[in-house]
Amino acid sequence: MKELIRPLFTAFILWFWMFCPLSAGMFNFWLTMSLAAIVLIFISFLEEGKELLHAIRFSWKDIGIGIVSAAVLWGIFWLGNFISTRLFPFAAGQIGNVYAMKDGTSPTIIACLLLFLIGPAEEIFWHGFIQRNIAQNNLKLTTTLQFIFTVGITTLIYSLIHLPSLNFMLIMAAMVCGLFWSTLYYFNKNLLTVIISHALWDCTVFILLPIS
Repeated sequence: MKELIRPLFTAFILWFWMFCPLSAGMFNFWLTMSLAAIVLIFISFLEEGKELLHAIRFSWKDIGIGIVSAAVLWGIFWLGNFISTRLFPFAAGQIGNVYAMKDGTSPTIIACLLLFLIGPAEEIFWHGFIQRNIAQNNLKLTTTLQFIFTVGITTLIYSLIHLPSLNFMLIMAAMVCGLFWSTLYYFNKNLLTVIISHALWDCTVFILLPIS
């Protein structure tokens, strides 16, 4: 696990820079996010390039799973938005703040970045690199404990890294997405599947079919 300290610290600095209210508005969010994505890809392939390439396998079945899972996750978020905005007075405002990140940037540009850079980069780093390393450290555990620790730790880290936003709804969204994609990758074991799922969900929930 020691080998993950520097990559995770780098990711935390990048996420703090992007989401902390103190730095919000200083730079274009999508330019910052794109630069962060490039850094994550660079770190991942610098550390484990061959392993990552082997983890991406072309399969029509897995492509289909990726597409269907993106639709399922969008449905989960639609339901979550419906419930949370009725339970929590602050939910609508915080969700609106997330969507306000689109302001000032072309929807086409955002969609392309989400599909071809940001979504794939996050999956390569968080699940292809971070989760796979966590899993390798849990090989001596029983199958059930392997799943709990691997998926649980990956999801926890991905959720906590969004804390600088001080946005409860964004942190909860990160937790749901982290749990969903970590579980999907744990069982499917094809990085292409979660890349497609993440990229399509990002583009759909942000541009094509916003939930708010």
